[in-house]
Amino acid sequence: MSAAMAGFGFNDMLVKAATKSLATGEIILIRGAISTLLVFLLAVHMGALRPIRTVLSPMLALRVLAEVTATFTYIYALGQLPLANAGAILQFLPLAVTLGAAIFLGEPVGWRRWGAILAGFVGVLLIIRPGPDGFSVASFLALACVFAAAGRDIATKRLPAGIPTVFVTLITSAAVTIGGGIFIQPLGGWQAPPLVDVLYLALAAVCLMVGYLGLITAMRTGEISFIAPFRYTYMIWALILSFTIFGDVPDTFMLLGCAIVVASGIYTFYRENRRRTGLPAQSLPRAPH
Repeated sequence: MSAAMAGFGFNDMLVKAATKSLATGEIILIRGAISTLLVFLLAVHMGALRPIRTVLSPMLALRVLAEVTATFTYIYALGQLPLANAGAILQFLPLAVTLGAAIFLGEPVGWRRWGAILAGFVGVLLIIRPGPDGFSVASFLALACVFAAAGRDIATKRLPAGIPTVFVTLITSAAVTIGGGIFIQPLGGWQAPPLVDVLYLALAAVCLMVGYLGLITAMRTGEISFIAPFRYTYMIWALILSFTIFGDVPDTFMLLGCAIVVASGIYTFYRENRRRTGLPAQSLPRAPH
C-alpha cells in the first residue's frame, strides 16, 4: 500500500505538469496507451491473460466503470487544484469505503464510526470551503472521484479469486484508455503533444502501474483495517511534491481539514479492529498523560 501511494503521488505530479499544455482527454489517452502496453507485456510474461469473457464478471465490470469515472474526474480536478489540495480531498476515500460498505453491503457501523465519517466530511468541507470564494467545479469533481474510487475498492475486495491481479490492472487500464479516446473532443480535443509532456506521461504510466499493482494486491491479500491507514502516506508525497515542484504552499484551512480527515480515518480503522477482534476499547493500554 505504501509503494502504491508513492507511485500514485509521482504519477499525479507528472500528470499535473502535463496539464499545463495538454487537455484532460489527451492526457488520459497518451498515458493510458503507454500504461496498457506495459501491463500487457507484464501479463504475457506472467501468463496472466484470461479470456475476454472474464470481463463479464459483475464485480470486475463494476470496478472498471468506477475506475474510469475516478480517473476522468480526478485528472480534470488535478489540472485546476494544487496537488496537495486534490490529494487531501482524496484522503476521505477510506471513510467513503466504510460508508459504502454500510449502505450497500449492510456491514455494521456503530455510532462512533458514523461520527468519524461525519467529522471527516467536515474536514473535506474545510479543504474545499464551499462558497462563492472557495468552492469550484474542480473541488466537486475531486469529491466525486472519492466516491467513485470507493466503489472501485469495494468491488476489488469482492473480485473472484481466480482473476489475476495483473489481468485486472490490464482491463482497467485499457478501459480508461478507450474512454480517453472516445471523449477526447469533449475533454479538450487533440493537439500535437510536446516531447517533454510525452516523457512526463510515459514516466507517469510506469508510476501508475506501480500504484495499480500495489493497490490491487494490497486490497485482495491484506486485512483492510490494517493496510488502509497506509493510504495516508500519499499525503506525505503530495505535500512535498506540491511545494517543491509547483511552489504551492497549503493554507491553514487545508492543513486543518486534512488533519481532521486523516484523524477520522485512523480512528475508524481503530474501531474496525476493535470490532473484528471483539476486544473492548477499555482493555487497551492507555497512553501516559
